[in-house]
Amino acid sequence: MAKTNLLNEMCAKYTTAQDVKAMGIYPYYRPISSGQDPVVTMASGQKVLMFGSNSYLGLSDDPRLKEAAIEAVRKYGSSCSGSRFLNGTLDLHEELEAKLAKFVGKEEAVTYSTGFQVNLGVISALAPRGGFVFLDALDHACIIDGARLGFSEVRKFAHNDMDALERKLRLTPRNAIKLIVVDGVYSMEGDIAPLPRIVELCDKYNASVMVDDAHGLGVIGENGSGTASHYGLTDQTDLIMGTFSKSFGSLGGFIAGSHEVLNYLKHNSRTLIFSASMTPAAAAAASKALDIMIEEPERREHLWEVTRHAQKAFKDNGFDTGHTQSPIIPLFVRDTIKAMTAVKLALEQGVFITPVIEPAVPKKDVLIRFALMATHTVEQVDEAVDKLTKIFRQLEIIA
Repeated sequence: MAKTNLLNEMCAKYTTAQDVKAMGIYPYYRPISSGQDPVVTMASGQKVLMFGSNSYLGLSDDPRLKEAAIEAVRKYGSSCSGSRFLNGTLDLHEELEAKLAKFVGKEEAVTYSTGFQVNLGVISALAPRGGFVFLDALDHACIIDGARLGFSEVRKFAHNDMDALERKLRLTPRNAIKLIVVDGVYSMEGDIAPLPRIVELCDKYNASVMVDDAHGLGVIGENGSGTASHYGLTDQTDLIMGTFSKSFGSLGGFIAGSHEVLNYLKHNSRTLIFSASMTPAAAAAASKALDIMIEEPERREHLWEVTRHAQKAFKDNGFDTGHTQSPIIPLFVRDTIKAMTAVKLALEQGVFITPVIEPAVPKKDVLIRFALMATHTVEQVDEAVDKLTKIFRQLEIIA
């Protein structure tokens, strides 16, 4: 009997992407042939304003980061060819980790090759049988996946709803391991976790809190040191996670916390032990970015100037921007086809933005994500807002 390719048959049933492509509004995998600057060059040669990047401080194309990466390749080569656990630990990694720990106010830090791997490896390692992991409904996908890989019971609570969180905490044994994991700054909605209330609940119910600060580092807190610093709660925040693919202009991630927890993770976190370490170039670029972050506060100050300007301009033009408190501005559309159409029209008119649809957000909360960088000018923001206002009115998203 001939073999039936069941895998191909299963995958062939997925036609959503093909259907959207047929409509001419497919918004993904758009090739760019330049650095992540305020103006990027598409593979077609078209130059467009970039408002879809996570490079909040505008460092991903900074010549100083490039030079640091080049020098690291010259000294260490292109790869460590192994995991941190075995042959892949460089003095470069340990120097970066010491700087990161000091930056976020923790005893120790350890780096992973991506931010996604941090959450997969840390949360799963700290979720034993008999324990509980509490997740905000809008936590990033890697937090959800990390919790799924652990053995603890996972309980979700409504976004930033502290009454809902307390009701779930109240139903757990006091002496069970309880880990609350939240985004510091939510990557799609742009709002900030109510960390003061979370810390209160941790004290009351004998729980621990981990903050994923991928979108908070470089943006809020002293010197851009994140959400815990923003609230003055560094000592009461058990674990601080960060990525290097946003404000740090590189690739990789880290977790910072107490010596005891970090020692445990170094010997039990599977995505650290069984995955190749950060490349020398990525580590060197992240280290240089951290130096610049501290030495040039004017970058963050300008980021907030253009952020406040953009927030006001969108609101004045009738956009629904939700409860954003950051350079991430959600433009709520609440219709998938209209969101994808708006993205297509915007690119045609020279503005690069990104749609956020299911399953990243509920269907009723479909939005377009507009993100600012410290290298944007007010004039560039105004041009984008003007073009998007016309498009949103054309599509009857706003009046």
